[in-house]
Amino acid sequence: MVLVKTPMRTPNMVIHKAYKTELRPNNKQRNLLQQHAGAARFTYNWGLTEKIQAYQKTGKSPGAMELHKELNQLKPTQFPWMYEVSKCAPQEALRDLDQAFKHFYRRLKTGEKPGFPRYKSRKRGIGSFRLTGIIRIHSDRIQLPRLGVLRLKERDYLPSGRSWCRVLSATVSEKAGRWFVSVLVEERITVPENTGPKAGADWGLETLLTVSDGTEFENPRALSRFHRKLRRAQRSLSRKKRGSRNRARARLRLQRLHARITNIRQDALHKASSWLAKTKSATIIEDLDVKRMLRNHQLAGAIADAGFGEFHRQLEYKTRWYGSRLHQAPRIYPSTKRCSRCGHIKKKLPLSQRVYRCDECGLTLGRDLNSALNLLWLLVAASWAETLNAWLRREIAAPQGAVPAHDAGTKHQPWPSARIG
Repeated sequence: MVLVKTPMRTPNMVIHKAYKTELRPNNKQRNLLQQHAGAARFTYNWGLTEKIQAYQKTGKSPGAMELHKELNQLKPTQFPWMYEVSKCAPQEALRDLDQAFKHFYRRLKTGEKPGFPRYKSRKRGIGSFRLTGIIRIHSDRIQLPRLGVLRLKERDYLPSGRSWCRVLSATVSEKAGRWFVSVLVEERITVPENTGPKAGADWGLETLLTVSDGTEFENPRALSRFHRKLRRAQRSLSRKKRGSRNRARARLRLQRLHARITNIRQDALHKASSWLAKTKSATIIEDLDVKRMLRNHQLAGAIADAGFGEFHRQLEYKTRWYGSRLHQAPRIYPSTKRCSRCGHIKKKLPLSQRVYRCDECGLTLGRDLNSALNLLWLLVAASWAETLNAWLRREIAAPQGAVPAHDAGTKHQPWPSARIG
């Protein structure tokens, strides 16, 4: 049985890391930030129209540099207001558009349902823009091209004055009336040697994460907790007159609620993923088909609120940073229906049954904990088999207890016990 796993740990590695913090702009700087975000949004929509028209005529679309040259020719006559913002904002927006079209071509090749990228609308938020060039970072402020010096709400958080750290870009975004800057840097880190135990981790809705050692991380259920307030805020927004100040205030209240829900969810995911990456030398998780799970309309909201995809993404890069390894069990592996003591597999196990009771050996265990133990068993068995195969190829010394002395050189390959703990 094949496990999907991350690359081997390297002692020193160069990574791209983003540091995000909140800005404290004045009124003049707020207007400049909105102008840059509007220019990036306009350029993205203009480039998308040009790409769609070219694709429908010729089957090909122009690249970001071609569109940028065409935009520069149109600036003096049609878009003179774009000279008030940095040239990086529209240029980076066209590069983002190129990336979006790459996904469009990928869907065409794989046979998925094709669809052009969506236009960016001011109704969905002010948006963001990215700047490159000379970016200077100080303890409590940051200097950006055409924007000048902006104050920060956090002191000494952004990387400044480090021995090996190169600033690549800065992305400025707006969320619920607050402005943030995310600085992307290239830095060299020393990956520590992780000597922690191996662990199996099971995702769930009742409990966000259940680890094979009994540790559980609570699911914050942020969306369901604020569902009533969201409904009231949305109803209040719909009753306000369009274009009025009361409607703008109601929209801001709704945006702040959504931002709080996102922050609560992200906080829980970061705490769980960081704990796993720092304390476990190897972690195995399930390879869930989240897209197919979302077809269940009774659980779609809860599944989306849990953030399984984001949690997997965080685990992938954090395990590389902290010297751990991430494995994925095959989708066909019955981690939930299998007994972690005797290996008996049930034919049916309803979702409402939260306690696993084995019909063969009488094991009574929490459903999620039993699944985590089965995942750990799969990881231990695979590691044992790799070690034994390496010894048979005479690459390493014989694993202790693997092959008896009188059976050396034979095909005797005992498997580890199915019991864990």
